[in-house]
Amino acid sequence: MSGPLGDMGNLLAQAQKMQRAIGEAKAALENERVIGTAGGGAVTVEFNGSGQMLKIEVSKEAYGAGIQDMQELIMMAFKDGQAKVERLREQRMGDVTGGLNLPGLL
Repeated sequence: MSGPLGDMGNLLAQAQKMQRAIGEAKAALENERVIGTAGGGAVTVEFNGSGQMLKIEVSKEAYGAGIQDMQELIMMAFKDGQAKVERLREQRMGDVTGGLNLPGLL
């Protein structure tokens, strides 16, 4: 169908296709893993691709560093992991949208 109604139907079909692809990308992110590290691996924090923290590991060496240093290492590993999650989400969104920046979709 040509004309405005045909174009509108095509646009709606494309939007529905993108919505399905975004849903699939969100589900796939649940299964992806990202590791944030600090202190040369003395502290690691594991996240899924949706940003949910799954696990924290602190080495014996980090325990010996003192409470303030250990807290700082945990915070640094957490921030490193969050940055990696954000990059992963941006990459997956770029895959879905063909590089079109649509904030808030994932």
